Amino acid sequence: MPELPEVESLTGFLADHVVGREAARVYPVAVHALKTYDPPVTALEGRTFDAVTRHGKFLDLRAGELHLVMHLARAGWVRWSDKLPDAPPRPGKGPLALRVRLSGSGGAGFDVTEAGTQKHLAVYVVRDPLEVPGVARLGPDPLSESFTLAAFTELLAGERRQIKGILRDQSVIAGIGNAYSDEILHAARMSPFKPAANLSEEEIVRLHQVIGTTLTEAVERARGLPARNLKAEKKSGLRVHGRKGEPCPVCGDTIREVSFSDSALQYCPTCQTGGKPLADRRMSRLLK
Repeated sequence: MPELPEVESLTGFLADHVVGREAARVYPVAVHALKTYDPPVTALEGRTFDAVTRHGKFLDLRAGELHLVMHLARAGWVRWSDKLPDAPPRPGKGPLALRVRLSGSGGAGFDVTEAGTQKHLAVYVVRDPLEVPGVARLGPDPLSESFTLAAFTELLAGERRQIKGILRDQSVIAGIGNAYSDEILHAARMSPFKPAANLSEEEIVRLHQVIGTTLTEAVERARGLPARNLKAEKKSGLRVHGRKGEPCPVCGDTIREVSFSDSALQYCPTCQTGGKPLADRRMSRLLK
């Protein structure tokens, strides 16, 4: 799933390629991906994109008074092409959900795609990004100046949930998903099952620092890369997530996994849980 660092880099890439260009044709290929209908997505035609921004994991391409807002979900992506096919795309069972052809650019434009059978890609055309429910409920951005230690401490006040779930909750902190929450907790040497209420002052300070450094380093690694390379860069830069069975790059212990119905987390027992393997969440007691 694209998370804050990839969406941040994709925002920069699209800003370089789209801003100042007019949307000549917009093809809504997968109707199920469209979450708004007034104004229609074709209302973008003839308008010039003047800004590309990010709200958590949401992309926002502004064209005058309209915003093309997209959430790429687990398997969505934006694919740039210097020369799109001349023939209009046909609706079907393929990955293509939306195509935007730019004017005066030799056929350049971008496709919004989603792989797999579970379709959760969401496309909105709105006059205000806050009209998108997912954007309206976002918590603070962890790369913003307002994400101070005091603000983070206040967010955790009274929380009894496990810290892994809190980091992934977009209404608490915007932009962190399954992969980077694993990376952050590994760098902070903290169990994903630890309740937030049990965090010491020193642990809160460490976690706050690690959130910033982990995400900033990931953004810097991806800066300037073509959109097609961002997913591969993310995978290569991860130290524990998706690396079950491999040695921990810090201590050499074997990275382990806890599986859930629709996802999995990875962690290092030595670095994070005092050497104790975590049992299945449904059977395990919370580890301190």
